[in-house]
Amino acid sequence: MSFKFFDKLSQDFSELLNDKKEYNVVIEVDKEKNKKSFALHSVVLRCRSTYFTKELENTATNENHVKTISKPNISTQIFEIILKYIYCGVVNIENIENEIIYELMIIANELEFEELSEKLENYLVESKAPWLRTHFSRIYHSIFDSIKCNEFKGLKQFYNDIIIKHPNVIFESEDFTSLQEAALISILEKDNLQLEEIKIWDYIIKWGIAQNPTLPRNLKEWSKENFKTLKTTLQNCLPLIRYFHISEKDIWEKLKPYRKILGMQLWDDLNQRLIFPNQPIQSLALPARIISNPELPQRVNELISTIINDEHMVEISSWIDRKSTIYSLEDVPYKFQLIFRGSKDGFQPKIFWDMCNGHVGTVVIAKVAGTDEILGGYNPLAWGDEILGGYNPLAWVNTKTFDTYVETSDSFIFSLKNGNIQNSILSRVKNKSYALRYYSLNGQKTYGPHFGNSEFLLRSNISDFTKDKLCWCVYGPEYSHYYEKSIRTTNEKFSILDYEVFKIVKK
Repeated sequence: MSFKFFDKLSQDFSELLNDKKEYNVVIEVDKEKNKKSFALHSVVLRCRSTYFTKELENTATNENHVKTISKPNISTQIFEIILKYIYCGVVNIENIENEIIYELMIIANELEFEELSEKLENYLVESKAPWLRTHFSRIYHSIFDSIKCNEFKGLKQFYNDIIIKHPNVIFESEDFTSLQEAALISILEKDNLQLEEIKIWDYIIKWGIAQNPTLPRNLKEWSKENFKTLKTTLQNCLPLIRYFHISEKDIWEKLKPYRKILGMQLWDDLNQRLIFPNQPIQSLALPARIISNPELPQRVNELISTIINDEHMVEISSWIDRKSTIYSLEDVPYKFQLIFRGSKDGFQPKIFWDMCNGHVGTVVIAKVAGTDEILGGYNPLAWGDEILGGYNPLAWVNTKTFDTYVETSDSFIFSLKNGNIQNSILSRVKNKSYALRYYSLNGQKTYGPHFGNSEFLLRSNISDFTKDKLCWCVYGPEYSHYYEKSIRTTNEKFSILDYEVFKIVKK
């Protein structure tokens, strides 16, 4: 039999942190006025991390036989947490902001504390998914940093799953052009990237030009050297494009202006394929990407909804089909597929736009805080697709520069019977030109779904629909109403407890 006294051992080691008598290492962290020095023990540091073994071997001692290591990139707060891990084997992240936890994971990885780094990574993926989605661009960039290219496999898989289903999250981000080449290549290599090949081409051209800001803005002014510069920049990306699965129209409109970066053989083969589709070609023809419908399987062991019941779903299904009577539960022709839930995926407005991208025929359901009200709206159109010139009645606008109304005759908003609410209210659009409002990338930071003239609107100035009571259903004759009737009897703005978005699918 053996007796284990790990708690006492940990306590004894923790006292070493305050022991200034026998230290032989000083680590300086942070910058300027926040700079702080910690007196530590080389034997402990070497035992805990190979990083310090290497660092100490390359650091000279002063006349007092003390080695000094400078780490200005590590904040004092982060390093104090690291020290508790080194000396005590304890890391307490309770009440610590997600940003600090993420930085702690990065520093733990840098200092080669693999166990701690992996534990924090798993915690973020499993418990902080909404925050990770909200900070997609920054984190995705950093985990593909060349120094860390073989690390953070869990985070990479988490983000790769998002990119495959919702590639606009990265391609339409404001800092897309600052993406590391390794990260861009990892995206282009995916066979199941849910994006048309010609859009992928447009994005890599945009990225390549952004890496060379001296290139003329007008393509007609480009010299032979300009095209050579772009080709060199994109040399690792161009072979990953599925050229032979781009339409003839797009080849002539989008590829032809850049044919000098493709090479003569590839351009000849593209032309040959158009004229003689059955003749062999010399260029490598990659298979088409596997584009699937944006169907979401029901999450295992999860209720379809935590806000509405079967009776509500039957009622909404009847409204979609404009039935004069309500379907029976057995005859309802639709199933409700959960796209996301605020309490699980986050209440930031941008998450709404990112996660609903591409889904046609959706219902938004919101539970109002402090009341029994369940409010919602039905959108028969697709979400998130960019309109590239002209009007497209089947897509939500997602441009970078303007907000706009989108037309449909089939949208409606509603209040559902629940608790003290005795009867449901259905309100169909009456001015189809102002049925739905779609927001620019900047507007998506504040606004979520917006029906009519704020007849049903989720909004937050602090990026959380549950906090600042800016959600609204306008009420009263002083407002222009684009739907038949108000779904609330008050003009007061509100916050929500939770909300869900469902895709309505034929059984």
